[in-house]
Amino acid sequence: MSGVGPAAEPLDSIWLRAMPLVFVLIWSTGFIVARYGMPHAPPFTFLLARYLLSVLCFLPWILLSGARWPSGRQQWLHLAVTGTLMHAGYLGGVWAAVRSGIGAGTVALIVGLQPLLTAMWVAGLARPAVAGGEVRERLTWRQWMGLMMGLAGLLMVVWHKLGQGEIQAFNLAAALAALLSITVGTLYQKRFVKPCDVRTANSVQLLAAAVVSLPVALLEPGQVDWHPELFGAMAWSVLALTLGGSSLLYLLIQRGAATRVTSLLYLVPPCTAVMAWLLFDESFGGLTLPGIALTVAGVAWVVRGGR
Repeated sequence: MSGVGPAAEPLDSIWLRAMPLVFVLIWSTGFIVARYGMPHAPPFTFLLARYLLSVLCFLPWILLSGARWPSGRQQWLHLAVTGTLMHAGYLGGVWAAVRSGIGAGTVALIVGLQPLLTAMWVAGLARPAVAGGEVRERLTWRQWMGLMMGLAGLLMVVWHKLGQGEIQAFNLAAALAALLSITVGTLYQKRFVKPCDVRTANSVQLLAAAVVSLPVALLEPGQVDWHPELFGAMAWSVLALTLGGSSLLYLLIQRGAATRVTSLLYLVPPCTAVMAWLLFDESFGGLTLPGIALTVAGVAWVVRGGR
């Protein structure tokens, strides 16, 4: 066993360094999947099926691997709260907003405010430090500059798409609810959820999201159209976005500072813009490429500025 450790360390190190990049690439496909799947199913009905199918995929993996479930009723409750916020609240808000007509660029911009909200919160501008859990972080001036650069780059990327969708009271409220849900959920997990197996933790979160989404799915209008694009979107949503993206986000929050983790979400709209250009031949605005460069530079300042 002594000869295995040194050989395994480089591989672990490479994987840890690659986790943020893999997460951004997977998470960026969310709007691509919405474009394929949402015309064929109401949002909460689609998401309810996604949660349940994801749990069915996790369960055999948990049983075969012997993964431990979270210990104690309190940890189950904390995971249920984070699942409600980061799955039902965030995904439900984004999908409902896009379904009701708001532009994808507008939603990306609204949700893209999360790193800035998180930074204000953890720096103590929105709440004091809490004893017993390291939520508050001291941000350097470089990190604040990085957050501003990332936000400016995000605006440059999505600026040409703003106004293409009609902003109404409902879809704006849904987008803001998504922003608040993922922000509070990220901080809540960092503060209250103890390290545990990502497979069992994600299963608890998804079950909670399913319970919350079920009444909404039963009452929302619209029918399911069993189109091949719906099956493809569902397969990718379950296997890549939930089992892959959500699990990576859980691990990143567990391992890293909240501000550095959420700053990665600045990279999602630029990455989505590139994917939409490759897949759907969507044109770039004149500020898109400079905006991508500025966003990447800003995230790099946030990630490295605290070291």
